[in-house]
Parts: sequence; structure tokens; C-alpha cells
Amino acid sequence: MTNFQQSEALSRVQPSTTLAVTQKARELKAAGRDIISLGAGEPDFDTPDFIKDAAIQAIRDGKTKYTAVDGIPELKQAVATKFKRDNNLDYDLDQISIAPGGKAILYNALVATMNPGDEVIIPAPYWVSYPDMALLAGGKPVIVKADASNGFKLSPEALEAVITPKTKWLIFNSPSNPTGAAYTHNEIKALTDVLLRYPHVMVMSDDMYEHIVYDGFEFATPAEVEPALYDRTLTVNGASKAFAMTGWRIGFAGGPKPMIKAMAKVMSQSTSNPSSISQWASVAALNGDQSFLKERNDAFKERRDLVVSMLNQANGLTCATPEGAFYVYPSCEGVIGKATPNGVKISSDEDFAAALLEDEGVAIVFGAAFGLSPYFRVSYAAAIEQLEDACQRIQRFCASLT
Repeated sequence: MTNFQQSEALSRVQPSTTLAVTQKARELKAAGRDIISLGAGEPDFDTPDFIKDAAIQAIRDGKTKYTAVDGIPELKQAVATKFKRDNNLDYDLDQISIAPGGKAILYNALVATMNPGDEVIIPAPYWVSYPDMALLAGGKPVIVKADASNGFKLSPEALEAVITPKTKWLIFNSPSNPTGAAYTHNEIKALTDVLLRYPHVMVMSDDMYEHIVYDGFEFATPAEVEPALYDRTLTVNGASKAFAMTGWRIGFAGGPKPMIKAMAKVMSQSTSNPSSISQWASVAALNGDQSFLKERNDAFKERRDLVVSMLNQANGLTCATPEGAFYVYPSCEGVIGKATPNGVKISSDEDFAAALLEDEGVAIVFGAAFGLSPYFRVSYAAAIEQLEDACQRIQRFCASLT
């Protein structure tokens, strides 16, 4: 189509950087390069067998037809039980939405609620898709930066400073992608105290990494911390991270009935229902034995500690220790202005990531993609031997810069 023109809405957004980095790493591997990819936010653990078995049984039982648009009752009940068990939140089944992935939940909610010019407050560093989804929905992202000096966390003062009559949403993510920063109960309470003064602002709480926390950290979510916000909070979660079910594509949320109904309306004219097989697998995941989560968290903690230690030993890098998720977000400020042995100047975190991939075959995601430079994101959801090799390569690369 020589005369093809994309829509105005699409021209406002960029493709996902994390997906692009992962794809580039795949292509280089296929071309024979020795590549270690630390770009994807995907656990290397396999989906537990009891979940796979439930999916296989669902296939054998013929549960392969269309379902209700926003989820089967059995999965909605499992989600409601999970919210009560883990978060002390009570939701009826008509307050639960099931969608093909957490990303779909977030997008459906924005499309269902946003009008042109509505503002969405997004703390930076942010997951790469938040601003672009707000733009696609006709809204205006309002970025509030929070750097390492405050633990990459939004302060109540910074939040209050950007609320306007046009503010529709605050997107809140803890533990965070990309930093791993997690808000304590008291830190959340300080933010919810601000929100109580602005009844027109809704809260989208992305709790996808809820179960991946370390060092005795106690997870909390805004509607749990401040029940007065219950009627204007969408509490979002999913099966992908904790249960290593990224490819199964199941996200879920609890929220006000009118919002959940509006989100179902969006799905009815877009994706329709999530995969029936994935839904039955997720019923087993949420209702089944959760004890394997601790074993996996212990493995993630070992990896986190290794990566933080080794990156802090690299010339020009500094790396904070995150409370959760499976990412670190080191600063590369100390190498900006230097050059590689081949004469390539490192003028930005994007330059750093590109040169590291070219010279040492390590794929990371540069910080500008997450709204805060000069940093980069490393996913340590990989085998510890791979992580050690990758960090040695990063150390060698940093040592080579002059």
C-alpha cells in the first residue's frame, strides 16, 4: 500500500521498547551472535505442572468455546477469593474483570473512562506502556519524576503539585517495573491522604509483582490501605509474573461495578473473551497450592543480590537494591561522555545500551524508555550462571571505556 497512512492516534505513540529490545536480541542470536538477553520482563521458571494439568483437562473436557466476554464465573470467583485472601478486599463477581493480559486490563480501563484532554499522572520511571496507552485513549500523560535520591518513589508533595481539575487517573505501580521499588503501607497512606482531597481522581493500582518481594517486605495496595478510595480504585493484577504464565495472557482486576461494566463493553467490541483454556488454568493457579512462590522468590533474591553486587563493582555504575519485582535500575551517569575502544562515544543511556549489545552481546533496556535517564533496566529473571556471565561482560565493557 504505497498510500498507507497510519491514524493520528497511532502517530502519537511509540512501539514498546522492551519488546523491541527482546526481538533484536532474538534476531542477533538467530544470526549466530552470542547474546545474553536481560531485556524481557519474563520469569525463566516454567508454569507449574498443576496449572498445566488443569489446562490439559479443560481441553479434554471440551471447554474450548467462547466464554462470557470478561471471564468465566469460576475464574471471577477465584479472583475474588484471591483479593480477599491476599489484600482484604471484597468484590462481587460483577466487580471483577478478566482480560487477555494485564496490559489489556489497563488499556480497557483507560479507553472506557478517558475523554480528550483528560490527564493521567504517571510516576517516572514507569512501565513503558503507561504513557502510550493514555495517549491512545485520547488522554494526556503527566509525568512526575522520582529518582534514586527518593528511592524512585512518588512523594505526596509531588503528587499534589500535578493534580488539576482535568486529572482522571493516577497510575500506581508497586513493586515497580522498571526499578523494583516497593511502597510501604505508610508510604501509600501518605499518597492516599492526598487523593482523599481530590474526589475526581481515580487510582489504577498495578499490583502485577505483588508476590515478588524480598527481605520481609509486606505488600499493600491503595484500596486496602485507604478503604475510602475503594469506590474509585481499579486494583489490577494477573497470572503472568508470580505463576510464570506470561504466554497464557490472563490479567484481572477488581473495581467499581460501572467501570467493570464499561470495560466489558470495550472488550465486547475488541478482543472478546480471553482464551477459555487460559482461564481454566488460572482458576487452578489462584485456587491451588501457593507454596512454590516462596521457593521462587528465594531464587530471585539470590539473583538480585548477585546482580546488585556485580553491577556496583563495574566502573561508572551505581545500583540500588530493590524491594521487589525482578529488575534493577542502575545509573550509568559515571560512563556518560566516555568512548568505547572503537571510538563510539557514550552520550546517553541509549548509547550505552547499544554499545554494550554490540561489543559484549548483552541486551538491556535504556532508561529513557522508562522516562528517567541516565539509567538502564536489567531483568534478573534468568539463570544465575547467565546473570554472572552478563555482569562480567558489563564490568569488562565499562572497564574498556575511556
